[in-house]
Order: sequence, then structure tokens, then C-alpha cells
Amino acid sequence: MLINFSIENWMSFRDRTSFTMTATKEQQHGDRLTRLNKYRFRALPTAVIYGGNASGKTNFFKAINFAKRYIIKGSLPDYQINIEPFVLDEKSRMKPSFFRFEILVEDDMYELSFSLSSREVIEEKLIKINSNSEKVLYHRLHNDSDPRLHPSIKSKRLEFAFEGTRENQLFLTNSVSQKLEAFAPVYNWFSQTLVLVAPDTRFEAFEHFVTEGSQLYETMNAILPNLDTGICHLGGEEISMDSLPFPEALKQKLKEDAHEGVSIKINNDDEKIVITRKNGKLSVKKLYTYHQNANGENTRFEMRHESDGSKRIIDLLPAFLDLAETGVPKVYIIDEIDRSLHSLLTRQLLEVYLSSCTETNRKQLLFTTQDLLLMNQSIFRRDEMWVTKRRPDGSSEMISFSEYEDIRNDKDILKSYLQGRMGGVPDLYVDSIFSAEGKENTTGGND
Repeated sequence: MLINFSIENWMSFRDRTSFTMTATKEQQHGDRLTRLNKYRFRALPTAVIYGGNASGKTNFFKAINFAKRYIIKGSLPDYQINIEPFVLDEKSRMKPSFFRFEILVEDDMYELSFSLSSREVIEEKLIKINSNSEKVLYHRLHNDSDPRLHPSIKSKRLEFAFEGTRENQLFLTNSVSQKLEAFAPVYNWFSQTLVLVAPDTRFEAFEHFVTEGSQLYETMNAILPNLDTGICHLGGEEISMDSLPFPEALKQKLKEDAHEGVSIKINNDDEKIVITRKNGKLSVKKLYTYHQNANGENTRFEMRHESDGSKRIIDLLPAFLDLAETGVPKVYIIDEIDRSLHSLLTRQLLEVYLSSCTETNRKQLLFTTQDLLLMNQSIFRRDEMWVTKRRPDGSSEMISFSEYEDIRNDKDILKSYLQGRMGGVPDLYVDSIFSAEGKENTTGGND
């Protein structure tokens, strides 16, 4: 689970900005909160981030996405680190970017923090948080060759990995690449538990739609007809490798890469293709949609013929079913969840997920949206709702609705937001622009 996240000097977030999934003392929807008795607090199962255009919502998403990729893959030797500092003042351009995660891995809590320049890691620290104390597992400082490893994990192999870590790489990343297990649970949380879905992302779990008998196949096809897309079901049909519109060299490589029991997923111009090998036999399946015609028979459609909204549902549905139907701990972060979706459909998907949350679950859903119909306390708690605001100097800030003292459970929170009492609404001067143009046209007509 994600407990806290902080950033500083990343894109529009110039100042230290902290986001938390720790619940307040509010009692509303308390039955769905995760109770972490060991640490004596409750964690939120969801968070929604509102805000006007260019207020920082997507920059927040990009910060977590960058950090995940950097932790998992690192940087190539002699390559720059692709940080994006705040550029609207000269001082910030020269400062490092800072990231800090507080996460729950099974029953253990960790805090991972690092600050980066475009050339190197300035500082990196991993702390294990106990119920009443903290243990610094390692602390790495710029130009300091001292490993600073905690005695409980200190070993020659870790010291060697520490000394061999490149300036532009995290020690965490290098230690795992060296097959050392000391920090593998933290690394695996970022690589396996944390899932980010951008607006233009084609969600990779689509192979469930083409594999009859898979865990989610029946469930997904039972739900689709009820989502008002006209789609009866989805399914995969066998096609030949020769029919793929790829160069022969690429086809040959795909055949070589399709090892026994391995799935290769291909997204090509809205076509979704899965290549597998089972018992030595190569199988190529293409995803199709099926609609019912006037005679009650199913007619096959290419994916490219579906609307953007239908394709968005197909991309997001595996994520929601993964959250609602399975007990595997996951943290999904979705940017612009409402893109191409009707408000009622988005709300229904969210309510299905939230109804599956209990005090023992270890799953979370965070998302950004501009759908104001979701700004409703019958769906979300105040501490689950956040707003991003752009200051006059161009920097962004994030504020939880729970910080506004005058917002009660019975208050129309949407009305307060639209009145500008919480910020995060665009400052529009369209009337004055058109009035000015009208005056210019009138003046021009009299010349």
C-alpha cells in the first residue's frame, strides 16, 4: 500500500508537497478503511485528485511514474537522469528533484527517499519503520564512499554493490540487479504492486480477454453487456503469423522470443494480439469485439471500429476487476480516469470497487479527474478528495479537502468548489476576450 508520497522541484511542484493515504478521524465510510493495527492508524482505499487545466494533476502522476521507472530500470552508464525541475525561476533549475515514498510491503513499512540532479544521485536513504522506532537500512550521500549500512544487514556483498553503484543509479536498483535480496521486497513493490495507467495507455492485461479459462475471462465478458457499449463479449480468434503486418525479420524474432509458457502482447494501431507457445505449438490470437445483429446473431468487429469510450472501458476493466475480484495487493494510479467515459459509468465502476473494500484489504485506487459529478461525499470521504491549484508564480500545490474546516459531512462540497472557496477552478476571462473582439470589429466597420 502507498502510505505517503512527497515531491519537491518536479515540474510545476516547486515546493515540498506531501500527499497521504492515512485516514483522518472522520467516521464516514469508515467500514472500508484498512486497519493497520501494528502501526495504529487506518489507510484509505482510494484518493481522487481534482483541479483545473494545467493545475498539476498530471504532473503529480508523472512524478510517481518517473520515480517508478527510475527505481526499476535506472539510467544507462554516462547518461543523464531525465529529471524535470521547476523552470520558472533560475534557482530551482539548479536544485535537485526530491522524491519520498512511504509504503507498506506485506506487514512491513518502509520509507525510500532520493534526490537527483541531471548527472547523479545526491542522496538516497531507505528506512524500515517499526511500530515505535525506525531503522536506517542504508544512507548514501554524494561523494561519500562510506556504505552506511545498518549492522543487521551489513555484508561484504552489499558493501561491494554499494561501492560499485554508478553515480547516476540508485543503490536499491543496483543491489537487486546484483541478485542481492536485502531490498528486493521494496523493489518488487514498485515493479509488481504499483501500476500506473496514463490516458493513452493500452492496459497490458488484455490477454485475459483472449484466453478462455483465465481468471478474469468469464467475469469480464459477463459485465461488458451491462456497460451500454453494444458489445456482447470479446474474444480471441486464431490468426496466422503470416497475416501480421510486420516485416519478416520481426516475425522471426517474435517466433524466437515466444518461449514455452510465455505470452507476447502486441498493440498495433488499436489491434491487440497475443502470441504464445504451448507444448511447442505457436499460437497467435487477435482480440475482436462482438455485437448482436437484428437476427440475434453475433457479428465480429475489429477493435479499430469501436468508439474511444468503448476502447477506454476495455483498457480499464481489467484494472477494476483486478482490484475488486482478486485478493492480490495492488496500487493502481490512473490519470484522467474519466477520459471518454460517461459520468454514470465512471461512478458505477468506482462504487463497485469501493463496495469490495474492507478493513483487511491491501488494495488502493488513486486517480485524477475533471468529472465534478464525482465530487460527492456520498461516494468519497473528505480525506479521500484532493485539489491541485496553480499559484500566481506558476507553481502547484495540493490540498486535501479535510484541511478545509468549514466543509461538513452534510455540506454541498461541489457548490463550495465551484464558488472557488477551495481553489482549483480555472480563472476564465472569455467574456472580456469576446467583448474586446466585438469592439475591435465594430471600430473596424466604421473606418
